[in-house]
Amino acid sequence: MSDPVEVCPVEICDVAPRDGFQVIKEPIPTETKVKVVELLAQAGLTRIETGAFVSPVHVPQMADTAEVHRLAKVGSDVRLSTLVPNLRGAQDAFAAGIPDIVYVFSISESHNNANVRRPVEASIGQLGEVIARGRDVPGFRLRANLATVFDCPFEGTTDPDAVYAAIETVLGFGAPVEFGLCDTTGRAIPDQVAEVCATVLKRFSGDGIGWAYHGHDTFGLGVANALYAYQAGIGVFDSAAAGLGGCPFAPGATGNTATEDLVFTFENMGIATGIDLDRLLDAAEVVAEVPGAETGGHLRTVPRRRALRAA
Repeated sequence: MSDPVEVCPVEICDVAPRDGFQVIKEPIPTETKVKVVELLAQAGLTRIETGAFVSPVHVPQMADTAEVHRLAKVGSDVRLSTLVPNLRGAQDAFAAGIPDIVYVFSISESHNNANVRRPVEASIGQLGEVIARGRDVPGFRLRANLATVFDCPFEGTTDPDAVYAAIETVLGFGAPVEFGLCDTTGRAIPDQVAEVCATVLKRFSGDGIGWAYHGHDTFGLGVANALYAYQAGIGVFDSAAAGLGGCPFAPGATGNTATEDLVFTFENMGIATGIDLDRLLDAAEVVAEVPGAETGGHLRTVPRRRALRAA
């Protein structure tokens, strides 16, 4: 990978309280979730995904999302968002006073049916309804997370043209939106990530359009893929403290790229994250101690003084 033409700071969104905790079967106390959110904010994270408004039958761990959001005390510069898979979830988020939402749908029909139980076209149609409702919500902000952008656990490699078509349709709603390009299974390779990221940035430009990369580390390529996305021009990255994460409806997918690994890499390359690595590692340790947590990443296994020496 050649050096970026220009070194720009990045923004990291930690998704451990949602993507990480959702796969843990044992109930996590609400106060533990709140503590994790607050520790992440104290470490310098300015974007945190705190939970999801989803079916409590299928993902019971997220049932207290509104309470977590209400109780977490963070600075005014910290964006707390929540994931929703449909109009009902968005309405619940708005009713809970959460205007910053992450609407998720898959590019793959098979995965969308497994994950949100409807065809892709229906999911995109509901996004249009969410946008219509959101226009009347003060502070409304939208991230559209596109799952299985690179690979589907049921269908294999995703056709990039399907990704571009979905983006085109969403932009047709005429609302400001940040797109999350999600490597749901962690099977993407750096060249593939770079090509898709570069293409969307070239084909879809304009005010009100943002881009983020959401990676998993299933095959050990989480950090590498993020770096290739950065080189292609992406400036926002999802990751999870302690490498926690996974999708209940993506067999074999393991944790998200560890936030501490990503911060360590960016900072040592001279790319500012605004995050205190020492405090982040403290937060990651709390995440790792949650019963049932299957952690990943590398930096937590290194003696702290060595991890901080060059960062």
